[in-house]
Amino acid sequence: MAQPFENASACWKAIMSDISKGNELLPVIEKFARGNTSPAKVVFGTSGWRGEIGTDFTFNNVRIVTSAIVEAFKSNDSSFTQAMGVSDFEEIKKRGIIVGHDNRFLGPDFAMDVIGILQREGIKTWYAGEAITPEFSAGIEMLNAACSINLTPSHNPANYAGFKFNPSDGGPAGAEITLKIEEIANRMMEKSPVLQGMEPANIEKIDFMELYVKYIKQRRTLDIEKIKQFIEKEDCIICIDNVYGATRGKVQRIIGESLKIKYLRTGDDYLFGGVAPEPSEKNMEGVMKVLKGNRARFKLGVIMDPDGDRIRFADENMQIPMNYFGAMALHFLHVHKGIKGVAAKSVGTSNFVNAVAEKLSIPVRETKVGFKNFRPYMLKTSAERAIVAFEESDGISGYNHTLEKDALFGLLLSIETMAAIGKNLSEYLKDLMDEFGYYYPDRSGITVDKNLVGEPLLKKLSVIQENCKKGTAVNVGGDERIVKSVITVDGTKLVFDDGSWLMIRPSGTEPKVRFYIEARTEEGKKAVFDTAERMTREALAS
Repeated sequence: MAQPFENASACWKAIMSDISKGNELLPVIEKFARGNTSPAKVVFGTSGWRGEIGTDFTFNNVRIVTSAIVEAFKSNDSSFTQAMGVSDFEEIKKRGIIVGHDNRFLGPDFAMDVIGILQREGIKTWYAGEAITPEFSAGIEMLNAACSINLTPSHNPANYAGFKFNPSDGGPAGAEITLKIEEIANRMMEKSPVLQGMEPANIEKIDFMELYVKYIKQRRTLDIEKIKQFIEKEDCIICIDNVYGATRGKVQRIIGESLKIKYLRTGDDYLFGGVAPEPSEKNMEGVMKVLKGNRARFKLGVIMDPDGDRIRFADENMQIPMNYFGAMALHFLHVHKGIKGVAAKSVGTSNFVNAVAEKLSIPVRETKVGFKNFRPYMLKTSAERAIVAFEESDGISGYNHTLEKDALFGLLLSIETMAAIGKNLSEYLKDLMDEFGYYYPDRSGITVDKNLVGEPLLKKLSVIQENCKKGTAVNVGGDERIVKSVITVDGTKLVFDDGSWLMIRPSGTEPKVRFYIEARTEEGKKAVFDTAERMTREALAS
């Protein structure tokens, strides 16, 4: 056995420094995960509570958070139950909870602990096994479940695990739910209880992928038969990189097997080959190699994160981030499929979609960062229903689909788009940019004094809104730009008269200020970045 480690963090450091021998140390991590009873600070971010396995994310802490959720259920707090979409605890017990996990280390074991605690309280449970986020979201609706618990940290590195909670509409939990859970969990943590696990009395496992396929066929936003025919009849190659995540095997269940579809990184690897399993430009290198080595007329490549809620696209000519694909999806769904409604986007997302929407007379709704903020436009009962909802961090959903972001939806939509217009994605993108204008988004940021995190940093940055009101002239790379509009739903976003913009937003958890920018030329990005940094440093010094 390897050398002793003081804690799980030290062990993880050794694992990540030499992936080839990392699996030998995973039993050490398991000992820490089972034996460490130190409390953790529970914070549900934009998509759940996350922590390092064996350090924060331990069996004892998972039991505490699950018990906190049960206490929240039992409280019958009206704002909580209303946000949950249930009347009381009795309804939750009858409707039941879906529990599952992605394919991270100890996922099934954590899930069994959660199920055991829920069953002890008389709550009906379904076990999803290894599943992805859209399966949970669709499964809630198909089974009329009260909620789901998905043990995943999404795209975080291998040393992380997570706890994602979705209420009865299948969407991400809102603040009315997560703040209540946090309050109870952290109150419990202060007492440092050691909770014993409980074996589930029974495991009711359901094929949630089968439910998902039924779901998308019922919703009819996607034309699965058209997608299948395109793959069967056309000269195409589709490359899908699963990055060792739980999306593996899912696409085959929807559209069947085909020699024209090549899958990458589908095996078992708790360490994800030593990379952060996110749909990044660098992680797309394997996909690009496959596409460039093939002579097919139609080429499509995608990479999806482990829990299937983020996706990035490519063809032979270029990678297509969600900043662009979201606008393409809006155009396709509205013009080619006749879907009417609004365009929903997070405030840090490219204004390319705004340009498309303006010419098509489609209202645009910009929200705070976090997919949960699209809920008002994604419900069947919404007065304004989203044609497409997307954020620059690779998440997308669409009309009559799940309230959660869904990488499978993005993949299927991209194939149907190619089938309908007879072009590769980059060709379609060029057509749209020629018609609606060229936009070049990017993001960066700076680190600030750690004492500024939270309210002090917000107060410092508020001077930017005061100094840059609508109509203000701003020097951007030596050129005078007039502030056309100011958007303050999440930080400060200044949109200039030429369509370029910058957004300055403090991180909620780190001593950082993040910059989201967009220029009208590739060369112009530096000037906008420099302006954002200058404004920030001036505000911090004020």
